[in-house]
Amino acid sequence: MKYHGLGRGLGALISKKDNSTNEVFRDNFSDAKNGDAVFYIEIEKINPNPEQPRKEFNEDQLRNLSDSIREYGILQPLVVSKLEKISSSGIEVSYQLIAGERRLRAAKLSGLFQVPVIIRKTTPKENLELAIIENVQRSDLNAIERAVAYQKLIEEYNLTQQEVAARVGKSREAVANLLRLLNLSQEIKDAISSGKINEGHARAILMVKDQRGQMDLFYRILNMGLNVREVENIARTALARVKKIIEIDPNMKFMVSQIEDAVGAKVSVQPRAKGGRIIIEYYQSSDLENIVNKIYKNINSEI
Repeated sequence: MKYHGLGRGLGALISKKDNSTNEVFRDNFSDAKNGDAVFYIEIEKINPNPEQPRKEFNEDQLRNLSDSIREYGILQPLVVSKLEKISSSGIEVSYQLIAGERRLRAAKLSGLFQVPVIIRKTTPKENLELAIIENVQRSDLNAIERAVAYQKLIEEYNLTQQEVAARVGKSREAVANLLRLLNLSQEIKDAISSGKINEGHARAILMVKDQRGQMDLFYRILNMGLNVREVENIARTALARVKKIIEIDPNMKFMVSQIEDAVGAKVSVQPRAKGGRIIIEYYQSSDLENIVNKIYKNINSEI
């Protein structure tokens, strides 16, 4: 492979090859930004980023990217930081990946020996920020991964929601809404991560305040293939029903509470002009069996 000189006297400052680190300089990389120097370094010297926000990597997409790399090469350099360690044999140099893990994994699959990188001097905090920003800008993270990364910036690096928003180019409200997804049950969060439901579904589920109601809506989405608008309509109806129940007289609310204690499940009432309806909620067949058994037990205890 041919490597071009720096020109304008810079070649005297940055050599084309550094024997101690095996960094090979290339100054005409098509995707280098803001005058960043691009080097070729051995893949085996690059360590994964422990702060990598993305946890899910689609194997089919990696194979497709690997095929593209074999044919066209890596079109955008990875971003790394340089690590130096003193050993008995001298200074050992390695690199920690900041951004570009998909490209690195695909490059390994394609059999490349070296990859193009931009070397940055960064702190651990900057490593995480750059990894988040790079992935968010590329829409490579799912909603839960983004939320976890934002939360890490807030908890471990003492950033405010406003500061996180400024760094990732979002509004504070968008960051706050994404963080709310972390309040959902693990089953729902796993479904978001795996693509079974999308972020719009999740936001609609959050309209329902109690966890039982959220799980009920979640299962309806999976079983009925509901779109986001349909879920929002169901959630609004549920909210209206809750508001109506709240307006019931205290004696009615007390009786509803007694029924819930007796059957061990969420109970709601729908008053009508004459009479009304009592609804006992369950999520799977085992729940229904437990409810029925408790009802029979209570009946038998009264006989």
